[in-house]
Amino acid sequence: MSTIDNLKDRTTPVFSPEDVTVIFVLGGPGAGKGTQCERLVARYGFAHLSAGDLLRAEQNRPNSEFGELIRTHIRNGTIVPMEVTIALLESAMRQILDDASTKKGKFLIDGFPRKLDQALKFEEAVVPARFVLFFDCPEEEMERRLLERGKTSGREDDNAESIRKRFRTFVETSMPVVEYFEKQDRVVKIDARPEPDKVFEATQAELAKRLQLP
Repeated sequence: MSTIDNLKDRTTPVFSPEDVTVIFVLGGPGAGKGTQCERLVARYGFAHLSAGDLLRAEQNRPNSEFGELIRTHIRNGTIVPMEVTIALLESAMRQILDDASTKKGKFLIDGFPRKLDQALKFEEAVVPARFVLFFDCPEEEMERRLLERGKTSGREDDNAESIRKRFRTFVETSMPVVEYFEKQDRVVKIDARPEPDKVFEATQAELAKRLQLP
Protein backbone atom coordinates (compact mmCIF):
# COMPACT_ATOMS: atom_id res chain seq x y z
CA MET A 1 0.00 0.00 0.00
CA SER A 2 2.44 2.61 -1.28
CA THR A 3 -0.15 5.36 -0.68
CA ILE A 4 0.82 5.41 3.00
CA ASP A 5 4.36 6.41 2.15
CA ASN A 6 3.35 9.54 0.26
CA LEU A 7 0.24 10.38 2.32
CA LYS A 8 2.32 11.81 5.15
CA ASP A 9 4.04 14.31 2.85
CA ARG A 10 1.20 15.04 0.43
CA THR A 11 -0.32 18.51 0.70
CA THR A 12 -2.44 18.55 -2.49
CA PRO A 13 -5.67 16.57 -2.83
CA VAL A 14 -5.52 13.70 -5.36
CA PHE A 15 -9.17 14.23 -6.39
CA SER A 16 -10.90 17.43 -7.45
CA PRO A 17 -14.01 18.44 -5.44
CA GLU A 18 -15.58 19.34 -8.81
CA ASP A 19 -15.40 15.66 -9.78
CA VAL A 20 -15.64 13.86 -6.46
CA THR A 21 -18.31 14.59 -3.85
CA VAL A 22 -17.56 13.24 -0.39
CA ILE A 23 -19.97 13.32 2.54
CA PHE A 24 -18.62 12.23 5.91
CA VAL A 25 -21.28 10.27 7.82
CA LEU A 26 -20.89 10.44 11.60
CA GLY A 27 -22.92 9.34 14.59
CA GLY A 28 -22.28 7.29 17.70
CA PRO A 29 -22.15 3.50 17.47
CA GLY A 30 -25.73 2.30 16.89
CA ALA A 31 -27.05 5.65 15.59
CA GLY A 32 -28.16 3.91 12.37
CA LYS A 33 -25.49 5.25 9.98
CA GLY A 34 -25.24 1.99 8.04
CA THR A 35 -29.00 1.69 7.48
CA GLN A 36 -29.30 5.27 6.25
CA CYS A 37 -26.26 4.92 3.98
CA GLU A 38 -27.79 1.81 2.35
CA ARG A 39 -30.93 3.81 1.58
CA LEU A 40 -28.99 6.76 0.18
CA VAL A 41 -27.03 4.38 -2.07
CA ALA A 42 -30.25 2.79 -3.36
CA ARG A 43 -32.00 6.12 -3.90
CA TYR A 44 -29.20 8.36 -5.25
CA GLY A 45 -26.41 6.06 -6.44
CA PHE A 46 -23.79 7.09 -3.88
CA ALA A 47 -20.90 4.71 -3.32
CA HIS A 48 -20.84 3.77 0.38
CA LEU A 49 -17.49 3.27 2.06
CA SER A 50 -17.46 2.20 5.70
CA ALA A 51 -14.11 2.90 7.33
CA GLY A 52 -14.87 0.16 9.87
CA ASP A 53 -15.71 -2.41 7.18
CA LEU A 54 -12.54 -1.58 5.23
CA LEU A 55 -10.45 -1.99 8.38
CA ARG A 56 -12.15 -5.29 9.28
CA ALA A 57 -11.59 -6.60 5.74
CA GLU A 58 -7.93 -5.54 5.85
CA GLN A 59 -7.33 -7.23 9.21
CA ASN A 60 -8.62 -10.51 7.72
CA ARG A 61 -6.70 -10.20 4.43
CA PRO A 62 -3.97 -12.85 4.23
CA ASN A 63 -0.47 -11.37 4.67
CA SER A 64 -1.77 -7.89 5.49
CA GLU A 65 1.03 -5.87 7.05
CA PHE A 66 -1.58 -4.02 9.15
CA GLY A 67 -3.81 -6.93 10.21
CA GLU A 68 -2.56 -7.39 13.77
CA LEU A 69 -2.32 -3.64 14.39
CA ILE A 70 -5.93 -3.14 13.25
CA ARG A 71 -7.18 -6.13 15.28
CA THR A 72 -5.63 -4.76 18.49
CA HIS A 73 -7.16 -1.30 18.00
CA ILE A 74 -10.64 -2.69 17.19
CA ARG A 75 -10.56 -4.98 20.23
CA ASN A 76 -9.56 -2.09 22.50
CA GLY A 77 -12.03 0.38 20.98
CA THR A 78 -9.15 2.71 20.08
CA ILE A 79 -8.43 4.50 16.81
CA VAL A 80 -6.27 2.94 14.08
CA PRO A 81 -3.39 5.19 12.86
CA MET A 82 -4.91 7.63 10.40
CA GLU A 83 -2.55 6.90 7.49
CA VAL A 84 -3.79 3.30 7.39
CA THR A 85 -7.48 4.28 7.34
CA ILE A 86 -7.02 7.12 4.82
CA ALA A 87 -4.95 4.91 2.51
CA LEU A 88 -7.66 2.21 2.59
CA LEU A 89 -10.35 4.81 1.81
CA GLU A 90 -8.39 6.42 -1.01
CA SER A 91 -7.63 3.03 -2.52
CA ALA A 92 -11.32 2.00 -2.36
CA MET A 93 -12.41 5.31 -3.97
CA ARG A 94 -9.86 4.91 -6.76
CA GLN A 95 -11.01 1.34 -7.38
CA ILE A 96 -14.67 2.41 -7.69
CA LEU A 97 -13.82 5.24 -10.11
CA ASP A 98 -11.52 2.98 -12.17
CA ASP A 99 -14.14 0.22 -12.35
CA ALA A 100 -16.67 2.75 -13.66
CA SER A 101 -14.04 4.31 -16.00
CA THR A 102 -14.90 7.77 -14.71
CA LYS A 103 -13.34 10.61 -12.75
CA LYS A 104 -16.68 11.60 -11.24
CA GLY A 105 -18.18 9.99 -8.17
CA LYS A 106 -20.34 10.54 -5.08
CA PHE A 107 -19.13 8.91 -1.87
CA LEU A 108 -20.62 8.46 1.58
CA ILE A 109 -17.77 7.80 3.98
CA ASP A 110 -19.27 6.23 7.05
CA GLY A 111 -17.65 6.25 10.50
CA PHE A 112 -14.88 8.60 9.43
CA PRO A 113 -13.21 10.92 10.38
CA ARG A 114 -13.02 9.67 13.95
CA LYS A 115 -10.62 12.45 14.98
CA LEU A 116 -9.93 15.98 13.84
CA ASP A 117 -6.43 15.19 12.54
CA GLN A 118 -7.98 12.51 10.27
CA ALA A 119 -10.43 15.07 8.88
CA LEU A 120 -7.69 17.61 8.20
CA LYS A 121 -5.36 15.05 6.59
CA PHE A 122 -8.09 13.55 4.39
CA GLU A 123 -9.13 17.00 3.12
CA GLU A 124 -5.52 18.00 2.54
CA ALA A 125 -4.38 14.79 0.80
CA VAL A 126 -7.47 13.15 -0.77
CA VAL A 127 -10.35 15.60 -1.37
CA PRO A 128 -12.25 18.23 0.66
CA ALA A 129 -15.57 16.89 1.92
CA ARG A 130 -18.79 18.67 1.02
CA PHE A 131 -20.17 18.35 4.57
CA VAL A 132 -20.71 16.04 7.55
CA LEU A 133 -24.00 14.17 7.83
CA PHE A 134 -24.38 13.73 11.60
CA PHE A 135 -26.93 11.27 13.00
CA ASP A 136 -27.60 12.46 16.53
CA CYS A 137 -28.85 9.83 18.99
CA PRO A 138 -28.84 9.57 22.82
CA GLU A 139 -26.43 7.08 24.37
CA GLU A 140 -29.12 4.91 26.04
CA GLU A 141 -30.89 4.37 22.71
CA MET A 142 -27.64 3.52 20.91
CA GLU A 143 -26.70 1.02 23.64
CA ARG A 144 -30.12 -0.65 23.44
CA ARG A 145 -29.80 -1.01 19.65
CA LEU A 146 -26.26 -2.39 19.80
CA LEU A 147 -26.98 -4.97 22.48
CA GLU A 148 -29.92 -6.14 20.37
CA ARG A 149 -27.68 -6.31 17.29
CA GLY A 150 -25.02 -8.16 19.26
CA LYS A 151 -27.36 -11.15 19.66
CA THR A 152 -26.99 -11.91 15.95
CA SER A 153 -24.14 -9.81 14.50
CA GLY A 154 -21.21 -11.99 15.52
CA ARG A 155 -19.12 -8.80 15.90
CA GLU A 156 -16.72 -9.09 18.80
CA ASP A 157 -17.21 -5.42 19.70
CA ASP A 158 -21.03 -5.69 20.11
CA ASN A 159 -20.83 -6.34 23.86
CA ALA A 160 -21.57 -3.99 26.75
CA GLU A 161 -17.94 -3.29 27.69
CA SER A 162 -16.76 -2.60 24.12
CA ILE A 163 -19.89 -0.54 23.44
CA ARG A 164 -19.19 1.78 26.40
CA LYS A 165 -15.55 2.17 25.30
CA ARG A 166 -16.75 3.07 21.79
CA PHE A 167 -19.18 5.67 23.22
CA ARG A 168 -16.38 7.28 25.24
CA THR A 169 -14.05 7.30 22.22
CA PHE A 170 -16.79 8.83 20.06
CA VAL A 171 -17.61 11.64 22.49
CA GLU A 172 -13.97 12.48 23.22
CA THR A 173 -12.60 12.30 19.69
CA SER A 174 -15.39 12.52 17.10
CA MET A 175 -17.54 15.28 18.59
CA PRO A 176 -14.69 17.81 18.10
CA VAL A 177 -14.84 16.86 14.37
CA VAL A 178 -18.55 17.68 14.29
CA GLU A 179 -17.92 20.96 16.13
CA TYR A 180 -15.08 21.92 13.74
CA PHE A 181 -17.28 21.40 10.65
CA GLU A 182 -20.24 23.08 12.36
CA LYS A 183 -18.23 26.29 12.68
CA GLN A 184 -17.84 26.22 8.88
CA ASP A 185 -21.55 25.57 8.32
CA ARG A 186 -20.65 22.12 7.00
CA VAL A 187 -22.81 19.92 9.25
CA VAL A 188 -26.24 18.48 8.50
CA LYS A 189 -27.61 17.25 11.84
CA ILE A 190 -30.36 14.61 11.76
CA ASP A 191 -32.35 13.38 14.77
CA ALA A 192 -31.69 9.61 14.67
CA ARG A 193 -34.19 8.62 17.38
CA PRO A 194 -37.27 8.02 15.18
CA GLU A 195 -37.81 4.87 13.11
CA PRO A 196 -35.54 4.52 10.03
CA ASP A 197 -38.21 5.64 7.50
CA LYS A 198 -38.70 8.95 9.31
CA VAL A 199 -34.94 9.47 9.67
CA PHE A 200 -34.53 8.86 5.94
CA GLU A 201 -37.23 11.39 5.05
CA ALA A 202 -35.48 14.02 7.15
CA THR A 203 -32.12 13.09 5.59
CA GLN A 204 -33.49 13.41 2.04
CA ALA A 205 -34.99 16.82 2.81
CA GLU A 206 -31.68 18.11 4.19
CA LEU A 207 -29.57 16.71 1.35
CA ALA A 208 -31.89 18.28 -1.23
CA LYS A 209 -31.01 21.69 0.23
CA ARG A 210 -27.28 21.15 -0.25
CA LEU A 211 -26.81 18.90 -3.27
CA GLN A 212 -28.27 18.66 -6.74
CA LEU A 213 -29.68 15.15 -6.54
CA PRO A 214 -31.78 13.24 -9.10
